[in-house]
Amino acid sequence: LKTRLKTATRGHKLLKDKRDEMMRRFVILVRENAQLRESVEQRLQKAMGEFALCRGVMEPEEVDEALLYPARSVSLEIGKKNILSVEVPAISAGEGETKLSYGFAQTSAQLDGAIAGMADLLPDLVKLAETEKTCNLLSDEIERTRRRVNALEYVMIPDLNDTIRYISMKLEENERASTTRLMKVKSMIADRTETG
Repeated sequence: LKTRLKTATRGHKLLKDKRDEMMRRFVILVRENAQLRESVEQRLQKAMGEFALCRGVMEPEEVDEALLYPARSVSLEIGKKNILSVEVPAISAGEGETKLSYGFAQTSAQLDGAIAGMADLLPDLVKLAETEKTCNLLSDEIERTRRRVNALEYVMIPDLNDTIRYISMKLEENERASTTRLMKVKSMIADRTETG
C-alpha cells in the first residue's frame, strides 16, 4: 500500500504538471485564435461587401458564370503533431497561382477585388481551422487530466492514507497485546517458580 501511495503521489504530481503546462499552452492558443478569428472575420466581411457591390453592378447570371471556374488550385497537406501527448492537426495549404477565369469586359472591378481578397484569406482560414481544432482537443484533454488529478487528490490518495493508518494502528495494537500477553505469561511463570 505504501508503494501504491508513493506511485499515486508521483503520478498526481506529474499529472498536475501536465495539466498546468497544457493550460499555459491552451491560453496562448486561445489568444492566437481570437486574434486570427477577428482578422479573418474583418477581411471576410470586406470581401463579402465587395461581392455584394459586384452583384449590384452586374447581373446575377454574369456573376455566377464568372465564378463557375475556380480562380486557383489548392492542395492541403494534413498531418499530426504532438502537444503533451495530445495528437493535434497540422494543416498546410499549397496554393497555385491565381488565374481569373473570366473576361474583364463583362465583369466589374469589385469582382476582381473580392476574388483577390478571398484568395489572400485562404491561408489564414486554414490556420484558423487548425488552431480551433487544436484548442478543442486540448480543452478535452485538460478536462480529462483535471478529473484524473482530482480523483487522485481527493479519492485515491486519502483512501490509501486512511487504509495505511488503519493497518498501522491494528499492527501496533496487536503488538501491544502480544507484549502484554508475554509480560503476563512471564509474570505467571515467575509466580510459579517462587511458590514451587
